[in-house]
Amino acid sequence: MKTTWYCPLELSTVVEEQDDGVIYTVVVKQQHGAPPTSPASVSRSQCVKAGTEEKLVLHLLHSFSTGDSSFITIFLSTYRSFTSTGRVLDILTDRLENPPGGNEGSRVRQSFNRTVCTVFSTWLSEYPEDFESLEEPSRLLRLVPLLPQDSPSAADLGARILRIAEALSEKARLPDARKGDPTGFTGPPPDASGFEPTSILGFPAAIIAEQLTKIETELFVRLVPYHCLGSLWSQRDKKGREGVCWSVRATIRQFNKLANAVLASCLWPTDLRSQQRARLLEKWISVAEECRARKNFSSLYAVVSALQSNPIHRLRRTWQDTDREAVRRYEELSDIFSDKDNYSQSRELLKEEGTAKFANLDSRPNNKHLNRSSAQGTVPYLGIFLTDLTMLDTAVKDLLDNGYINFDKRRREFEVLAQIRLLQSSCKNCVFTADEAFARWYQSVPPLTEAESYRLSNEIEAPGEPSPRGLTPTVVITQCEDLSTSRNSLTGDSDSLFDFPSPVNNLLSKLTKHMKSPSVSCLDVDTSSSTNDSTPAALSPCTPTKSHRRSVSCGNNPPNNVQGSGPDMRIIRIRMDLQDGNLYRSILVTSNDKSPTVISSALEKHNQDPKLTSRYELIQLLPEGKELAIPATGNVFYAMSSSSVDFLLRRKGGNATLGSQPIHTETSATFPRIKAKGRRLVRTLF
Repeated sequence: MKTTWYCPLELSTVVEEQDDGVIYTVVVKQQHGAPPTSPASVSRSQCVKAGTEEKLVLHLLHSFSTGDSSFITIFLSTYRSFTSTGRVLDILTDRLENPPGGNEGSRVRQSFNRTVCTVFSTWLSEYPEDFESLEEPSRLLRLVPLLPQDSPSAADLGARILRIAEALSEKARLPDARKGDPTGFTGPPPDASGFEPTSILGFPAAIIAEQLTKIETELFVRLVPYHCLGSLWSQRDKKGREGVCWSVRATIRQFNKLANAVLASCLWPTDLRSQQRARLLEKWISVAEECRARKNFSSLYAVVSALQSNPIHRLRRTWQDTDREAVRRYEELSDIFSDKDNYSQSRELLKEEGTAKFANLDSRPNNKHLNRSSAQGTVPYLGIFLTDLTMLDTAVKDLLDNGYINFDKRRREFEVLAQIRLLQSSCKNCVFTADEAFARWYQSVPPLTEAESYRLSNEIEAPGEPSPRGLTPTVVITQCEDLSTSRNSLTGDSDSLFDFPSPVNNLLSKLTKHMKSPSVSCLDVDTSSSTNDSTPAALSPCTPTKSHRRSVSCGNNPPNNVQGSGPDMRIIRIRMDLQDGNLYRSILVTSNDKSPTVISSALEKHNQDPKLTSRYELIQLLPEGKELAIPATGNVFYAMSSSSVDFLLRRKGGNATLGSQPIHTETSATFPRIKAKGRRLVRTLF
């Protein structure tokens, strides 16, 4: 089978060719001005579009000869989406037992040996954890004798693999040995009795931002990019998969912890006057601005999200007493993370400043935020990449109609992963100095549940008073499981340690997301103790306060419904009513879909038997804990409420209630949910 496209402007032809078990995209280019009959005037390169598992693995050993120079890098970054490390090793080892080229001295054999060394050296250097995570060393012991031995580098490769095999043997002898925390960011729970909320005023905003950037940078450098793949991230809450994506979970924990620190410091001292509490808001606005100057977008968004949360947003008198200039700066910082045009402003900043040495703040007045004696890395808000990859995983098929693995999808995913790695490289040489006093305060912050946050907020200003503006806040703190669950996991085995839970792909740049705030009721916090100055001088206003009302532009109305460019299509999120956690899957619903069709698709997405559709009912999870049962033969698109995109698949006659387990886990509540676009947009992009 051959499909041909002609590109006359580039004097090239794109041909799709199918071989045994693999489909290639072949590009034939003719040199401009060269005689068409000359062989030297034509160049040919081919890359894999799709193939069987075995053919894709074996193409690792032939990619250079076909001109597919990026295949090895893309494959090693994404193969976990469709196969396993053990399976790849088995296929490669079988091939090494029957190498091409006859004798060792033949040109074909030497070229083959060089490719083998390149593949395994790259694999060991970039992803050593793949080998170290094997359950036993038998595969490696089988592989080592088959590796080339005709060069010092080849011999060194075999020695490195043998050392890993020895370590696996030691690990097998101690099956109950506990693994350490991969991130090294755990500690004992905080002591709330030592927490002094107003002590934060005693730290300069630059010091706070520097320490937060230190924490975020260390976490971001440790991030494993392929943990962000939609096919892996969507499995994070599945039973038996508690330890996957630990590096992403660690980033989420820090995001939530910082948001909680902002909430606790602003709400905990309920006896402060509104002018005094306004000084706390101004402090965190200054911290957010310093984070922006350091290109720490993760901490910046955590602070802004906390200030936009309902418990702080509703404090009318406090915001009226907040300095007008501080509120203006806060509005500018909030606009960075506006979901307008798929976070276009945030994405533009990453493009402009991602690999730059410093933030582009020269156009701002009074720019004196950062000592530019040393370059700064860029710590992005990871949620943008996660939602891009999740949307890509949902919208593009894993398999073609003939059953071949769609490797073009992996190339698109790699475009996003490559941008994460590029940003990581900008952070690897950053040097920070720890501030022990701030670290003690930060570790002493107690966790606040949603109910506690609202209780404190209502003690500060009684409910029923008019809001400072008509619009509701952009970010809403969502319900999450109690901290005790996460705290207990710290004492368990390492696999349950994290039980809380891109240059950006241009093809996804038009997709908008459904914004939700981080949950701050499941934060992981560390040691106790804090500074002792409970009433710093900065707490009392030293200048006359400026009473005013915040402008409407300070926040946006939350997008409660999922809107698209067409009226007949939405993406909803469905989880099953199971005891092993909340695993949401995205389902595309059109105006023609009835309940049985949606339930069948959801069962298939959750690896259940679609034939059991009649045993389940579809429940829409509405705000304030309410539920809406979709009729058994009803049209889901028209029956659903526009106030929520979350659904529950429940067995008919089941006794489980919504309150028996939390709807939102830490992972699902922290980063933005995907907002669907219409059928026309999906056709355009994919």
